Amino acid sequence: MKLVGFFNRDGGTFRTTDMVAYEKRAEAAFRDAGHDFDAIVFSGKEIIPAMERAAKRDDIDGIVAGGGDGTISAAASIAWKNGIALGVVPAGTMNLFARSLRVPLDIWQALDVLASGEVDKVDIASANGRPFIHQFSAGLHARMVRYRNAYSYRSRLGKIRASTKAALGVIFNPPEFEVEFEAAGMRERRWVSAISVSNNPFGENALLYADNLRSGELGFYTANPLKPLGVARLALDMLRGKVRENADVMVMHPAEVHLHFPKLRRKANCVMDGELLPLQRDVSIRLHPGELKVLVKQGLAAQVDADERREPAA
Repeated sequence: MKLVGFFNRDGGTFRTTDMVAYEKRAEAAFRDAGHDFDAIVFSGKEIIPAMERAAKRDDIDGIVAGGGDGTISAAASIAWKNGIALGVVPAGTMNLFARSLRVPLDIWQALDVLASGEVDKVDIASANGRPFIHQFSAGLHARMVRYRNAYSYRSRLGKIRASTKAALGVIFNPPEFEVEFEAAGMRERRWVSAISVSNNPFGENALLYADNLRSGELGFYTANPLKPLGVARLALDMLRGKVRENADVMVMHPAEVHLHFPKLRRKANCVMDGELLPLQRDVSIRLHPGELKVLVKQGLAAQVDADERREPAA
């Protein structure tokens, strides 16, 4: 394959990595596996325009993106829109999409796995036409991100500390708002403290990422209006990977979700793949099954198929 690697030197793990050595190692790994590969290191501000320019070339089969969840989300959007493959090097704090793809979280090991891997097709979602690979959310999560962004931090540890402070702030000041939704033939109006729509349902893990990106379903979650104790219980269930067991959470698995916020505040926010954005009054969320091409470990697609066939029998 003809591939180009884009590595964000400002992303998480890469900040403390010898990027000259990493660039050379990446080129050697992919070329040894038979690929035509060039790697380029960019700053955070430069990397997205560079990926967009490369994706429009007619001689490119795919891009390999290294960075945090924001970089990977942008790369997935670019790959999807241009019909090319995406390889993910997890260099961020959470690396949620890489976890779903079962890419090694060690940035050096990831190179060998991707270079010797295969192309698979997974689902991607969109909200009002804007693609996302992890989740769209409003309410608790958006308020936490807004609080976290008010703190200054320069390291992965600093981001974790800021997130912890923000989470505590949300526990003692949870939001409550009205939403109308339509999903899976159901239409309802209710008051909630949180809404989350994920690209495939979350697995039973504390980080809330999908175990399978080929189910053809969204994960649609709402939480009833919560007081501080209720938010704390929800946070504990999230850490235990037991969100589905929380009595205040409604879970559905539709292919589309339509949201309407009748009393939308002027400065209301949502979060898409970790990015804080203005919340629109009407939001249509769709799943696009099998439309994103990704590089995965050799044999993984067949293994996932076998696991899915065994699940009903189990």
